[in-house]
Amino acid sequence: MTTRHALVTGGCSGIGLEIARELAGRGYHLLLASNRDAELEAAAQEIAATYGVNAYPIKMDLARPEAARALHEEVSRRGLEIEILVSNAGMFFFGEVADADPARVETMMQLHVVTPSLLAHFFGQDMRARRSGHILFTSSISAWRDFPGIAYYGSSKTFLRSFACALREELSVWGVNVTCLAPGAVATNLYDRTGVPVQKAVRYGVMKDPAQIARAAVQGMFRGKAVVVPGLSAKIMVFAMAHLPQWAIRLLRRRAPFLPMPKD
Repeated sequence: MTTRHALVTGGCSGIGLEIARELAGRGYHLLLASNRDAELEAAAQEIAATYGVNAYPIKMDLARPEAARALHEEVSRRGLEIEILVSNAGMFFFGEVADADPARVETMMQLHVVTPSLLAHFFGQDMRARRSGHILFTSSISAWRDFPGIAYYGSSKTFLRSFACALREELSVWGVNVTCLAPGAVATNLYDRTGVPVQKAVRYGVMKDPAQIARAAVQGMFRGKAVVVPGLSAKIMVFAMAHLPQWAIRLLRRRAPFLPMPKD
């Protein structure tokens, strides 16, 4: 049993929880960070009991400007070294920029841009000094194309993809690996299960089970892959989006019933 530790943000549900389980199954002790107190405690207890590792819940609002520094200080206070950093915490909302709630936008930008990049700074320094470690970012296939209605979400995931690629080149010479996970639609609580037929979508392959995504992510990370796009359907979507002409997106915007249009 290894004494190495992994830190997973957003580790009490969805992809983050499944990644935590994958790492625990490989003998890693876990630190799970989230602002969901009850779910966090339950996830830590379940992982510890199932896999025989230590699992420490760290309740923290990762959307605060000082969250990354505070999390690094908390880990240091416990005297632990993080061998694997999984920056996974995120959120989703649909709607046009002009209609978005500014507070919701600020939360998303903190979660998807500010906190991950600063976590990479603090823990990346430690890994560089030790000349070992892994950093895994959760992006999305939406990082390959800009679509109306997800301007904030898509652009923040594009940042993560670009940031991960640049950071990979910076840290690789120090023996530190950086991997970007870019899944398609995943059956997590990001979706409203009353409006989206999640189980049916998983059955027909439109959505992936988070355990499948986590398995591919961890395997790809340990193999030193730069980008992991799990599943054939997601790979096809990436190719299609990368080659989609702009006129098609413009047509989608004009015909989409779920976006506002000016009244005559």
